[in-house]
Amino acid sequence: MANQLDLDHCFDFVMKLTIESAKIIRNAIQGGKCIETKAGEWDLVTQYDKSVEEILISGLIKEFPTHKFIGEETVSKTNCLPNLTDDPTWIIDPIDGTTNFVHSFPHTCISIALAVNRQLEIGIVYNPVIEQMFTARRGCGAYLNGNPIKSSDISDLKQSLVCIEASYARIEEIRDEVMGRIEAFVSIAHGIRTLGSAALTLCYIAMGAADVYHTDNLSPWDVAAGTLIIREAGGTVIDTSGDKFNIMNPKVLAMGNKKLAPELVKLIRSADMKTQRKRINKNQSAISTNNNIIKHLATAD
Repeated sequence: MANQLDLDHCFDFVMKLTIESAKIIRNAIQGGKCIETKAGEWDLVTQYDKSVEEILISGLIKEFPTHKFIGEETVSKTNCLPNLTDDPTWIIDPIDGTTNFVHSFPHTCISIALAVNRQLEIGIVYNPVIEQMFTARRGCGAYLNGNPIKSSDISDLKQSLVCIEASYARIEEIRDEVMGRIEAFVSIAHGIRTLGSAALTLCYIAMGAADVYHTDNLSPWDVAAGTLIIREAGGTVIDTSGDKFNIMNPKVLAMGNKKLAPELVKLIRSADMKTQRKRINKNQSAISTNNNIIKHLATAD
């Protein structure tokens, strides 16, 4: 089906549409925003997220009426993630890094990918605030503002700059796991960075500005474009478990050099086991304390 599509036209059209809709982000970055929340207080959305997605989808529907769409704000309305089929499907994040956008922190972007036969064909990540346009076509390489980019070849984790998304530690149910993994990376990596935009962070791995990126708890629109850009830049994206990466259930372990994969998977597993042991010890301590209280009350009676 990909061969039946004019992918050159798809790419040229969506590039123009992306640049046009990004004017909204550029013009609004310093202004006030009407803020709402979705999954929690940490999951923000503004009127501009909705406006950008509406422009992108309406423009693409008009040009490609048979194509399908998976857009962040559209999905949030129904709270139902559609299946990725063989049909040409645009996967869209109108503003990735919305919290950054709300605070006028300049690392925010539009992320758009086109999948055909469930295979990523086009990836675009555009930060209009600092004018970074990352692009990729399958089999054609990756580019930043039209110049080829290549991922890092560093194969020693001790010499690696690692990006990890720390803000998910705000979610109580996964806080221990997130903090345990951060501690593991801090103890061994050359340095740690948190950017606040998954799409841009993936692109920074692609251009060799960082060596490793890890985070779970993402959605397809966060990673689709960036995944293709990394792969076309020579990097690798796998599942946190070490298995094949699933774009519809993305648990991201991205790296410039695939030789880092075994050590990274082992480090995360070890961190999770350590977290689990702490949780068990904590529960046993609580049970012991409760038993002591019960014994004390029984003796008092």
